[in-house]
Amino acid sequence: MLKNRSFNGGRLKSARIYREKTISQLADETGVSKQAISQFENNKTTPGFETLMRLTYSLQFPKDYFYEEDDISIIVGNTYFRAQASITKKEEASYAEKLSIFAKLYTFIEDYINFPKLNILQLDHSNDIDDVELISEKLRAYWGLGDKPIVNLVNVMEKNGFKITSFDTENSKIDAFTQMQKVNNEVKYFIALGNDKNSAVRRHFDLAHELGHIMLHEWVEDTSTISREEYKKIENQANEFAGAFLLPRRGFLNDLIYPNNLDFYVELKQKWKVSIGAMLIRAYKLNAITYNQYQYMIKQASKRGWRTCEPLDDKIPLPKPVLAKKALEMLITNNILTKSQLVEEIHKSGISIDREEIEFLLGLEKNMLKQEYNSKNVISIKY
Repeated sequence: MLKNRSFNGGRLKSARIYREKTISQLADETGVSKQAISQFENNKTTPGFETLMRLTYSLQFPKDYFYEEDDISIIVGNTYFRAQASITKKEEASYAEKLSIFAKLYTFIEDYINFPKLNILQLDHSNDIDDVELISEKLRAYWGLGDKPIVNLVNVMEKNGFKITSFDTENSKIDAFTQMQKVNNEVKYFIALGNDKNSAVRRHFDLAHELGHIMLHEWVEDTSTISREEYKKIENQANEFAGAFLLPRRGFLNDLIYPNNLDFYVELKQKWKVSIGAMLIRAYKLNAITYNQYQYMIKQASKRGWRTCEPLDDKIPLPKPVLAKKALEMLITNNILTKSQLVEEIHKSGISIDREEIEFLLGLEKNMLKQEYNSKNVISIKY
């Protein structure tokens, strides 16, 4: 399969970053020098067969992956991360690479399935965007959401053309991240949600936060070049948007009958699918409670242990992305492709990764794409 194909050093770098390894770590694991790996990645030299086998074993990528060309019609933009605390550049790069390959998988599926086109309110980023409240109201009106609670934001955004997946991030700091791409000059947004918290209200806020980045911030600016203060400002704006979008001023205030009663917020949480902590912040922002009242109730919630686990956290169903899974199920059940053919066609499209990796990136159940063999069809040899 590798005949007449050239080694692609960019793919070696892609796999190394995907596995969250530095060149030094990969060198230590494989016995290949750092200088040689750097030369491979920059296409200055090509690894021999034995060296290639060491690299593929360490990185757990099929060797075909390193001989595939990258699609020049895809331009990858920034990746915005929502994290509890700072994460390392190595972690950021790894998850950005995972999201990039998820995007390639989604683009492959689009050759067979017509997904909803991106439908989003267009804003003029040449002017300062300061009125987050107004923007959230305009987007709600644009999507026909009114002032009512959003029961499943994942569903709303998938219907409006956002490509969403969810998987275990193996890092409790990472909640969600978003990547903008241009595919054949068509803008697309790919979003990954972490499964680690398993909280519906947290997922709602994380997704609304990512939507805030999409609505408010320029995607042409390299986020790695901005200061920590500027990035904090961007994060705060996204948080403010999330609160305003999930808890619209008129609808939330109408329900806020007892703003000083902490237990009343448990009832509101059931309806609005937003955390009590986020509702308290929103109530203060809307002047429904004073700063002192807000501080008092936050302290009371902390004493009750609600900072780590709120009431109803285990009762509200976790919204999950469904479009990618439904699309593959349609291809399989309608006999367009068998499971093995599906994996094979993904490889032919230039994404030679293992079946398990495809399932992971698309947020599928384990073994969903595993080919099943019917033992009844086995023919015994007669002697």
